[in-house]
Amino acid sequence: MSAKVITFWSNKGGVGKTLLAVNTATTLSLLKKRVLLVELNFQSLHAIDKMLNMACRFGISNLLTQIETLSDPDIIKKAVVKHSSGMELIPTVADTSQTAEFTPARIKAFLDKSADLYDYIIVDARRALSGGLVSVMQNSDLILLVATPDNLSINKFKWTLNLLNNIQMPKEMLRLVINRSATRGDVDEKLLEDQLGLKIIAQVPSDGKSVGMALNSCVPAVMNDPKSQVSRAIIHLAKELQRPEIYPDPEVLKNAMLTASATVDQPDDTRAASKAAKATNAFVFDEEDEEIILKKKIHERLVKEMNIQNLGPESFNDEKLMSELREKAVGTTNRLLTQEYHKLTKNEDSRTRIANEIVCEAFGLGPLEEFLDDPDISDIMVNSQKLTFVEKKGKLLKTHAKFSSEMQMRNIIDRIIAPLGRRIDESNPMVDARLPDGSRFNALIPPLSLTGPMITIRKFGRERPTVDDLIHKFNSMNEDMRVFLNAAVQGRKNIIVSGGTGSGKTTLLNIVSTFIPDKERIITIEDAAELRINKTHWIRLESRPANIEGKGAIPIRTLFMNSLHMRPDRIIVGECRGSEVIDMLQAMNTGHDGSMTTLHANSTHDVLVRMSSMILLAGVELPIRAIYEMISTALDMIVHVNRFGDGTRKIVQVTEVAGLGKEHNLELRDIFVYNQKGMDEDGRILGDYEATGYIPKCLKEFKTIGINIDENIFKKPAA
Repeated sequence: MSAKVITFWSNKGGVGKTLLAVNTATTLSLLKKRVLLVELNFQSLHAIDKMLNMACRFGISNLLTQIETLSDPDIIKKAVVKHSSGMELIPTVADTSQTAEFTPARIKAFLDKSADLYDYIIVDARRALSGGLVSVMQNSDLILLVATPDNLSINKFKWTLNLLNNIQMPKEMLRLVINRSATRGDVDEKLLEDQLGLKIIAQVPSDGKSVGMALNSCVPAVMNDPKSQVSRAIIHLAKELQRPEIYPDPEVLKNAMLTASATVDQPDDTRAASKAAKATNAFVFDEEDEEIILKKKIHERLVKEMNIQNLGPESFNDEKLMSELREKAVGTTNRLLTQEYHKLTKNEDSRTRIANEIVCEAFGLGPLEEFLDDPDISDIMVNSQKLTFVEKKGKLLKTHAKFSSEMQMRNIIDRIIAPLGRRIDESNPMVDARLPDGSRFNALIPPLSLTGPMITIRKFGRERPTVDDLIHKFNSMNEDMRVFLNAAVQGRKNIIVSGGTGSGKTTLLNIVSTFIPDKERIITIEDAAELRINKTHWIRLESRPANIEGKGAIPIRTLFMNSLHMRPDRIIVGECRGSEVIDMLQAMNTGHDGSMTTLHANSTHDVLVRMSSMILLAGVELPIRAIYEMISTALDMIVHVNRFGDGTRKIVQVTEVAGLGKEHNLELRDIFVYNQKGMDEDGRILGDYEATGYIPKCLKEFKTIGINIDENIFKKPAA
């Protein structure tokens, strides 16, 4: 009996298409059916075998070159890998250069030769409409279109149906699967079916906990937790797929397919996909501009010619080897570009830029390298393959930078994190790391990111701004603030620097730490080492994330508790964001005066709210009055920084924690504030630093230890 070919497809990423395909195939296999799961999703190479923790040596691309002349279909069996459920898997390609093997004729031949070996062939298809995908659809018995129940997804779905109609894909073959439907009150089936003119075959509810546990354990959800809501919905879907009546009559489809066959006579590459789409007035979702097509082509030729794909992670850490390879690659790339005779290579400047970007993608961070070398850029934000922003001199700017492919972005991410013993895949789709120069690196991939891989880099500044720079160069504080903060640090006051993301908290903490006497022993504890304290007796500790097996994590709190046994004079925590705030307060209360940390907050008052919340969320069952007493006896000062719309960063509040009031509420007293008074013609913020007139309580204590401050700096200016 010939296999039923069922294709899972969506033109929108992040809707859970791959997860549904894997679990449906697993369920059918558990129901004693012979099942082949085929990965034809080029945008996430080998995602399925990583999701299932299966080692696949071959891909379908290894078979396609000989499939049309293959006489023994059992050879297919030698290329697949068997899962514990009984399901068999064949992944896609080893690298993007093999996508040219996916011609419509070869895909049809593969499905025809596999049909007698299985009861069901489940295909996880790529998003972009191409000749190869149309061939898969034409040779399917059923196409399951996956969508989520939100307006954006449904509106895009209408566009998808119009697209499929343009290539004469019979509606009888199409069924709708609603993923992540509400756990209470499912989507109105009749309303959606009337809107789309399409029958819903299954609704899979939201169940992040069971799906997350399944992904982390590399076990399909239907095996990991078969009684969960997600598993029950997928089991129901698999049983529906066994009903013969849901499949359209082959004779009815035969004539409709003849009309669409004209669109699948070309190779499955970007240009062929574009031609096929134009022939049917369709739209190619991943259509790329000419420069990206050129860069991709030359990059693939460079990788092959220099055998770059076989370089191990250790090679990229060998500076001498990389220097030699880069030099050779520049010459090779220029030669390949000259041979191409493309209009973009006629201009020497354009050819040089494209050549540099290709070499950087092969050996470095691709189009991001120029931003890493620019001292005025502090943050690099890659939202998608074709959309990159930077923060330059405090302002967000869109750049020209584009990666040649999402796979190239994945290669760069892997190149950065591999030497650190870290990994990123669908079971672990988020990673934090540190570049060799100290810059902070963060990456996300689908399913967390809906637009493909995302990269964020917080650059580690080469220049160290001083307190004089803050006053005279950046106008971030005034001289009176410097005098008081110097006294507060010398007088061993416990200080929190607060502010929003990118407001300059760490920079300010670095500068304030310069006021610490050189004879003291300082221990810094951070998630990602960013502090640079120019002191003789400085010990740096950095937390450690879990390894590939999910073990070995050492959080900030553990390091903090250990640091208490290391005889510190001061403890500086890079950022308090969880339960370590309790230990920090206790240390401040038990002899480690002069300690400092940073904390995300919108104002000095919000600092107290956040600290109270973190203590309660840590599981400490204390009344709010006791928490306030703990904070009031431990914390002396809050310095709040803000990033304004013109990109400038300023200290907007220097506040003393003045103890508990009559109602046992914490009393805060602003000492200095920044008063914004408008903007000039160029959009720059105008304002003044002013004293509030409040005389801080700690002033008397400063005098007893020999730190004298002129009280006139606290006088409120005359109106």
